[in-house]
Amino acid sequence: MPWAAFWRRVKSRFHGDMTNTPPPAPPVSVGIGALTIAEVVAVARNGAEVEVAPASIVEVARSRAIIEGLADDVEPHYGISTGFGALATRHIPVSLRRQLQRSLIRSHAAGSGPEVEREVIRALMLLRISTLATGRTGVRVETLRAYVGMLNAGITPLVHEYGSLGCSGDLAPLSHCALALIGEGTVRDADGELRPAAEALAASGLEPIELQEKEGLALINGTDGMLGMLCLAITDLRELLVVADLAAAMSVEGLLGTDDVFAADLHALRPQPGQARSAANLRKLLSQSPIRASHDTEDCPRVQDAYSLRCSPQVAGAVRDTVDHAERVAESELASAVDNPVVTLDGRVESNGNFHGAPVAYPLDFLAIVAADLASISERRTDRFLDKARNHGLPPFLADDPGVDSGHMIAQYTQAAIVSEMKRLAVPASVDSIPSSAMQEDHVSMGWSAARKLRRSIDGLARVLAIEILTASRGIQLRAPLQPGPATGAVVSALLAAGASQPGTDRWLAPEIDTAYRLVVDGTLRAAAETATGPLT
Repeated sequence: MPWAAFWRRVKSRFHGDMTNTPPPAPPVSVGIGALTIAEVVAVARNGAEVEVAPASIVEVARSRAIIEGLADDVEPHYGISTGFGALATRHIPVSLRRQLQRSLIRSHAAGSGPEVEREVIRALMLLRISTLATGRTGVRVETLRAYVGMLNAGITPLVHEYGSLGCSGDLAPLSHCALALIGEGTVRDADGELRPAAEALAASGLEPIELQEKEGLALINGTDGMLGMLCLAITDLRELLVVADLAAAMSVEGLLGTDDVFAADLHALRPQPGQARSAANLRKLLSQSPIRASHDTEDCPRVQDAYSLRCSPQVAGAVRDTVDHAERVAESELASAVDNPVVTLDGRVESNGNFHGAPVAYPLDFLAIVAADLASISERRTDRFLDKARNHGLPPFLADDPGVDSGHMIAQYTQAAIVSEMKRLAVPASVDSIPSSAMQEDHVSMGWSAARKLRRSIDGLARVLAIEILTASRGIQLRAPLQPGPATGAVVSALLAAGASQPGTDRWLAPEIDTAYRLVVDGTLRAAAETATGPLT
């Protein structure tokens, strides 16, 4: 499953960590039309190979003939017979054009910083192939096939954290990939080993490509990196949203809250679609709870629960709606042919600004904001378990012998530290712009930066939810002899089976937090709950 692959990614940034790799997914056909988010994930995470549709080969050849015709024109044409960016005024003679393409790729492969994850690079490469396959870029068929061959061989160019401003495409990341295509630079092979690109290509039976007119630009002008990370983030957040509902249900149950506020007719009064889905999950998760039934009486003194319990569907639902918006943007971008210049359907070669990352950057920032808020409400529920004045009869900090034992006191510290970091990561990158290229690129999107910080936020969210579930599990167990409902009880049992401790004296807590985190990201806890509820959405 995709979520299991996410666990392997967050567990280690070392690209050679190929353990427990799932069987390859069926091949993904890349044609003139759009890829799906699921197809991007299949290639990026599950190692699916790529096939180019025959119609794409025909269209790529047709547009290439147009480029070659313009290459012989005495009039200069941007990207074909001129320099690039602020240097576009220079007409380049035929004898220097192949050198021009090499120089473009070499100079633009100027990234720095930590190595970017394998799945991100595979997504980036796939999306560049998708644009090339539209026939709107003017590359040769053999160049497209060479790029596909490199991806299918499991060759992953070494790409660095910094080098994209999210305008004129993800320039440095894409250039490092193009550099490998021409047999230069460093890559990781299918086994995760660092090797010179030429050596890795040769070992896979591939030959470097000598780029011709227009091809250098076609390989590096696109939003592929930020779009790939958006597709992966959407997939991850959809899984974590179900876990967030599970965590909330366990907290409501363990804190003697009420599920009356999750009634369908109440949420119909405010017809936000995500809110309705979250409330439906909570009703399923809290169904048939003996703990809930124990205080569902007329003499119960509780009037209403705190916001962090009562308003959980409103927050998690709004996150769902934001993810839905991000998905609509991603789908539009997946249907796009992003390059500059482009070969139009009627044969014109036109400069344009479609490489600007603003449409993708904004939802990437939105997702970091809602991830931080979802983590924040989770931390608030955890804190209620630890406060004797608010936890309705549980021991302070859920400690066995308060004062001697600290219970989950510092687990909440860890949550709070992560939430604080996520709030900093929620500061939008897309509101910034640093002009470059001698003021030719005077307003940029910073979409790549938005995507990079979102990935850190998603990992943080998974950890925050894991700590809430671990804490809620302990609180639920301390309600004995009262028993939890079937769904939440199955989650408690899954935690115990994986090595989490029953309530008792203090123990080394970090391994239990890591265990809970692992069970969140590999889908175990969701699967346990769904044995009682059926599918959650």
